[in-house]
Amino acid sequence: MKTMEVLAVLIIIGAITLVGNLVGANIPMIDAIPGMIFLIAISIIGVICAKVIPVKIPAVAYVVTIGCIVTIPGFPGATIFNAWAQKVNFLALTTPILAYAGISIGKDLGMLKKTGWRILIVSCIVFIGTYIGSTIIAQLILKLIGEI
Repeated sequence: MKTMEVLAVLIIIGAITLVGNLVGANIPMIDAIPGMIFLIAISIIGVICAKVIPVKIPAVAYVVTIGCIVTIPGFPGATIFNAWAQKVNFLALTTPILAYAGISIGKDLGMLKKTGWRILIVSCIVFIGTYIGSTIIAQLILKLIGEI
């Protein structure tokens, strides 16, 4: 996918997120626009890094790394970036992304049908395993820090 196509998708997802943010979290669009622009900018920089840097690392790794770096307390502008990002509700952000993923899977429905019933079993095992693993890790960490 070309960088301009990725940017177009990010802008569409950003616009849908702003509407979801208004409806779901009652945060006015005008207040959330700087945060959305910030998130889109980090995302597009990560995509560009994945294309420019010769090491084959997924773009999401660059996005997460850049996001972590620019929001670390003490980083120039981190306080402002964090304030902007807090105006974008996480659930409003996930809704259009999950819809896009659903559409992507929907176009490959023929291939999904070929995998048969076994994919259902594998999916359930993966979901259950991930949930149990996450709860075990959370339990251990909360005990270690004395919260429970």
